Amino acid sequence: MSITIYTDGACSGNPGPGGWGAYLKWNGHEKELSGGEVETTNNRMEMMAVIKALEALKKPSTVALYTDSKYVLQGATEWLEGWKAKDWKGANKKPVKNQDLWVRIDSLIQKHSVQFHWVKGHNGDENNERVDKLAVAAIPKT
Repeated sequence: MSITIYTDGACSGNPGPGGWGAYLKWNGHEKELSGGEVETTNNRMEMMAVIKALEALKKPSTVALYTDSKYVLQGATEWLEGWKAKDWKGANKKPVKNQDLWVRIDSLIQKHSVQFHWVKGHNGDENNERVDKLAVAAIPKT
């Protein structure tokens, strides 16, 4: 099964209340997901969008995942294997930030064939704008 996913995260303050949004499209079907947390960071919300979208898949799938987060893109495609090899330490020898979420992403991308794609945020991409609106709307009002 081939699925297209768009994800985004948003934060009101960093840290602060945040939200995430995801849009999944396959075989003429569409699904929107979103959620939020009272105290979080923008990067964590970007990651939660990816996690929740991939967790929504019921069976191993081929996924084209679009994100405007270079942190998520580079983390998943460039840094993850090195972090694991170095016992979750970064180049600075310190523990990797957001390790709890990176472990979840790593587990999920082992189950699926995921191709990550970067899309410039707030640049008119219809689906990126769609998930941005979902993420912003999901920010808890304090």
